[in-house]
Amino acid sequence: MIIPELPDYLTNLGGAEYKGMIISLFAVTAMVARPFSGKLSDTIGRVPVMMSGSIVCLICSFIYPVLTTVAGFLILRFVHGFSTGFTPTGQTAYISDIIPIEKRGEAMGLLGTAGAVGMASGPAIGGMLANLAGLDVMFYCSSAFALVSVVIILGMKETLPLKHSFSVHHLKIEKSDLFEPRVWFPCLIMALCAYSYGALFTVIPDFGEHVGIQNKGLLFTYMTVASLAVRLVGGKASDLYGRQAILRISTLLMAAGMLIIATSTTSLQLIIGVSIYGFAQGVTSPTLLAWATDLSPLKRKGRGVSSLYIFLELGIGMGAFLSGLVYANQADRFDNTFLLCGALAGIAFVFLMVIGNTQKKNIA
Repeated sequence: MIIPELPDYLTNLGGAEYKGMIISLFAVTAMVARPFSGKLSDTIGRVPVMMSGSIVCLICSFIYPVLTTVAGFLILRFVHGFSTGFTPTGQTAYISDIIPIEKRGEAMGLLGTAGAVGMASGPAIGGMLANLAGLDVMFYCSSAFALVSVVIILGMKETLPLKHSFSVHHLKIEKSDLFEPRVWFPCLIMALCAYSYGALFTVIPDFGEHVGIQNKGLLFTYMTVASLAVRLVGGKASDLYGRQAILRISTLLMAAGMLIIATSTTSLQLIIGVSIYGFAQGVTSPTLLAWATDLSPLKRKGRGVSSLYIFLELGIGMGAFLSGLVYANQADRFDNTFLLCGALAGIAFVFLMVIGNTQKKNIA
């Protein structure tokens, strides 16, 4: 809801040169939180981990209007990232507990569909609220949505069979808690694809304004509606035809979408490119989630999921930060920003063709 308006909000605070940090700071915190959320998900339960993330989101969204300095804003973005570091890890592990493996891709597609509904409606609603009632109302409404999620989680039944009471020693992270080696290949593909996501969220609001799109949230709506349209189908297809086969198609489509965005000179061309990227992202995300849970040991499912999310945040953070540097608030650099995104998606496709074929018997 708030992301499309944050670049202008930060600019008004006097921090236009820090636009690349809006997403990257958020992503860095989420990445740091992943080992903790993975370990806690496998020890104290899935529900408390989800609850922690929602509470952080509630509090942070409520505080945004209070902070009126660039430093305060950036610190809050850093803290806000803990919400993403916890809630999705718990959600994914929770779903993998209750869904049979032969329907896991479809289930992850359903989870992604729910997220895409929020991502499709949130930016448009946020943009409308910001235009009609101001940014403060937008922030408070975002906090109210987080409160609703807290109420929903309170009614969920824990699925972890051997749940332990929380103890401070659970926060001690060993080297083995940082990464699940069995999911290294999905993690690599995730990082390469997530770079585009970070770049898109950082630069596309300015690019949209450059080609004449006034409501910047609408571009995110086009992207997420396209993603929504294929998530269930993409997840189910990965159950039928294999994770890697579907990912080869989606990464190639992602590269094509980024190429169209990079060469766009009109609002229609940009919308087409963003929509194609949305289709690709809508297939890639649930397929990678299902693949990572396939490969994760039963007792370390939370760690496997958190490992994938670490590389998601790594890719998003790098994409946001580096795209901010490449773009540097200069309109003639839009093309270079997105050509790099397309190149990385193309590299992911090559890896899936080469490494995937050589290791098909082990990880397909």
